[in-house]
Amino acid sequence: MNNLNQPYTLGIWTVKAGNEQSFIEEWKNFAVWTSKNQRGIGHGYLLQDAANPQRFISFGDWENLDVIKEWRERPEFKTFVDKVKLFCEDFHPHTMKLVAASETDDSKKK
Repeated sequence: MNNLNQPYTLGIWTVKAGNEQSFIEEWKNFAVWTSKNQRGIGHGYLLQDAANPQRFISFGDWENLDVIKEWRERPEFKTFVDKVKLFCEDFHPHTMKLVAASETDDSKKK
């Protein structure tokens, strides 16, 4: 979607040692639920820090700010956050917008 002002959600998670796999599974389950039940979602991603495996970043693109608000107000979202907070030391959710992107031209990679 690389459109300027494209809205994204971003979560920065610090997971308690030993809970990484449980967190990943819960995140994946909720991501699947979201893709099937929430309008306006693009793609969701979960990254794990290679140097600090307890740190995760989740992000995804959305159609507009209204659908993000709608999603965050759903009881399923609140249930998910409450559940994964048990695995986490810290969580910071953010709403971001795209302000710049690199251009990809596969013909230049030769």
